[in-house]
Amino acid sequence: MQAVSKTNLADEAIEAIRSDIVGKRWAVGDKLPNEASLSAMLSVSRGTVREAVRVLVSQGYLETRQGSGTYVRSTSDAGRPLTMARRASLRDQFEARLALDVEAARLTAMRKTAETIAELRRLLNERGSYAGGDEAAFIERDLAFHKAVIAASGNRAMIEIYAFFSASIADTIAATLGKDIPEPDMQAHVDIVDAIDTGDPDQADAAVRRFMAPVLAALDRMILS
Repeated sequence: MQAVSKTNLADEAIEAIRSDIVGKRWAVGDKLPNEASLSAMLSVSRGTVREAVRVLVSQGYLETRQGSGTYVRSTSDAGRPLTMARRASLRDQFEARLALDVEAARLTAMRKTAETIAELRRLLNERGSYAGGDEAAFIERDLAFHKAVIAASGNRAMIEIYAFFSASIADTIAATLGKDIPEPDMQAHVDIVDAIDTGDPDQADAAVRRFMAPVLAALDRMILS
């Protein structure tokens, strides 16, 4: 492990530790050197080491055990699946999103409560309709609604997957704000909530597919043109 330079210390410490993990300096389950040792090895402060470890834990490389230390959780490149997903064609990204959104809507319909429906309608009201202006803020509001449907499914694996690919999903939302791909309007979103509220998973499934159909059709026309 090489000492890092004096600029961007936290980022460089993260990369130095990540490189050693991916390079198999430590095996899965191995305990990392303590904070003081890593600080000396990298020639950075202990605070910088703590920040680097925190980020690598969030990325799935490390895990901390209370009173025991920090251990290697994975030596594979945790960012590679996300990078590959974002390089996939836009249609591939929409298809992957559709698969997640459909199953989440089905599960949410079966498990919904009055509070679930109230929260989804609140988020839709906050989302509003896009009429130009702050695109990033609108994407954040739209993504919050779709994440809430996923969360209401109660499926932890789906929630984690959706969170992991949230940047790719945000790309699909951004794509609908241009001229070539139609943005699903407010009524299409309301239809999803209404279908979930029936408690019928087939109705929820159909509503999400109707929601996505014009987008996929537009992408097909672009591919063929």
